[in-house]
Amino acid sequence: MLMESNAPPGDIPWFCLCTHCQSNKGPKGDRGDRGLPGAPGSPGKKGMMGYRGHPGFMGRPGPKGQKGGEGEKGGMGLQGPMGVKGSRGFKGEKGEQGYEGRQGDPGPKGDDGVCPTDCKGVMGPPGEPGLPGPVGSRGLKGTNGMPGDKGMKGDMGDMGPPGTPGSMGQKGDMGLLGDCNCTDGAMGQKGDKGDQGAMGDEGMMGPAGETGPKGEKGHMGDMGRLGPPGPCMPSIQSAFSAVLTKSFPEPNAPVVFSHTLYNYQWHYDDTNGIYTAPVNGTYVFSYHLTIYDRILKVGIFHNYSPVVKTTGTSMLGTVSHTVILHLIRGDKVWIQVKDTLTNGMYAGYEASSTFSGYLLHPDMCDMAAVRGPMPTIPDHEFGWRDDEDTTASPTTAASK
Repeated sequence: MLMESNAPPGDIPWFCLCTHCQSNKGPKGDRGDRGLPGAPGSPGKKGMMGYRGHPGFMGRPGPKGQKGGEGEKGGMGLQGPMGVKGSRGFKGEKGEQGYEGRQGDPGPKGDDGVCPTDCKGVMGPPGEPGLPGPVGSRGLKGTNGMPGDKGMKGDMGDMGPPGTPGSMGQKGDMGLLGDCNCTDGAMGQKGDKGDQGAMGDEGMMGPAGETGPKGEKGHMGDMGRLGPPGPCMPSIQSAFSAVLTKSFPEPNAPVVFSHTLYNYQWHYDDTNGIYTAPVNGTYVFSYHLTIYDRILKVGIFHNYSPVVKTTGTSMLGTVSHTVILHLIRGDKVWIQVKDTLTNGMYAGYEASSTFSGYLLHPDMCDMAAVRGPMPTIPDHEFGWRDDEDTTASPTTAASK
């Protein structure tokens, strides 16, 4: 109505102006200040419970909040799938025996019994079994019972293997000559040849026969092959030096020092750990061994007999020994440990165990002694031989 009237525009209130009614649109005004918060509205109705959502990732625990009010009890959720059966747990330790309980108070006195007409006792129901009593002390040993009756004869056992044949019996004495009351009869037929009799006893040696005539001189034989050099020749040399490559070698056997530093004459066998003397002479042997993890009992053996023995008690140390021996051509020398518990011989990158020996000088010339094969030493069982005296040999002199 104000717009249709001829009133000047300045007299029209601002809230009555219409933007689309005016011909000229003014600029947008500045944003006004925020008004005061309104009064809280009334709570709405409780909505329906939604579907259960997927469980979210577990976040970091937040600060402990204040205790909230008691909420309403939620509805029962859907039953989850059955979990995997867990493994059987470990058996728990036996618990300690509990304390003995105190004795209970006596019960009230029962009513007086009534005697029946025939005054015979009436058996009541059986009572409950009582608690087991304490274990009594061990009784005395009982006397031996009477011997039982003789058992029945057992079945006959299986036949055993045939026994060894017995030795041949002694020859019996000749019988007495029988009486002959016979007349000359006709000659009978020739009988069959009898079995060969047993061999008789060896007779006594007869007297020596006369010396026969001297035979003619035989033809000269062919010249034999030249034998090896004699033990006293200056060209005979023998020396070796070997290193252990495997720790804790086997006991009751020669220790094999498989890595040779010097063995040009091949008198030391690096496959079995044994040195064989090439000639009669004086020899020098020495060893320097490293100990690790256990004690060590070791010795030098000459033809299955110990010459010197050494015991090292430190768990990380060394033992050494030097000995001078006189050997015959073909004699054998080696190193041996006592047993597994006392076998601390060690070989490593920073610790070595060595066995060395050399010919000091040969004996005097004896050409006839070397014109033949190398003598052999009878084989014996290797062992530590504690019962032998290692100082009994007059040809042994040791130095440290």
